[in-house]
Amino acid sequence: MRTQLANDEIYHVILRAVGDAEIFSDENDYYRGIFSIYEFNNSKSIEIRERRAERKKEKSSGCPTSGDSREKLVEVLVFCFMPNHIHLLLKQVKDNGITNFMKKVGGGYANYFNKKYQRKGHLFNKFKSIHVADDDQLKTAFAYIHTNPLSFIEPGFKEKGIRDIDKAVKFLEEEYRWSSFFDFIDKPNFASVTDRDFISEIIGGAGGSKKSITDWIKYKKKINNLPTDYL
Repeated sequence: MRTQLANDEIYHVILRAVGDAEIFSDENDYYRGIFSIYEFNNSKSIEIRERRAERKKEKSSGCPTSGDSREKLVEVLVFCFMPNHIHLLLKQVKDNGITNFMKKVGGGYANYFNKKYQRKGHLFNKFKSIHVADDDQLKTAFAYIHTNPLSFIEPGFKEKGIRDIDKAVKFLEEEYRWSSFFDFIDKPNFASVTDRDFISEIIGGAGGSKKSITDWIKYKKKINNLPTDYL
């Protein structure tokens, strides 16, 4: 039985594809996934087709058709999308909020993916959650989640370490956009998706966010000394 997740507590949540299959094959898939973690963060039922139409209207007119009327299940603090899994740092704000949120995100994205790629069945395994108990663990989770994309340019970096530090930092700060990191360093990307103020204050704003990642890359070149939950 899954441990009950508590309100006002923070959890690092990992959602992996069944069989580690690829779940984000192109840019549109990434956009849909990020759209999902925004729209499904709502205790009210929603119709994705209608919300997409509203979003297109907002984008074309430059004016929102409505304010943020969501009844949030969680606060999405940090996210990172990888080809076969998703990392989220979530604060639960309603009873069973994380469980309900993950169920809605997983089911909603699976419906989109199965229809697009003409497949059937479950797309995701059950999500895994790691309780973040203090500020030190929060900083570790922030760096760990945002450095996951380094596997694209440094395969096996979690075991072998980072060889080219400058290249790694540049990749995260300038190239990989499917995470919340750009927004933390004041490069508008998917700003409306996350509730960043709490972590940004702890990390030290844009400068602290950059330093956190750079220090992690420099001084924790090998991260296989982390708890097994993080590997």
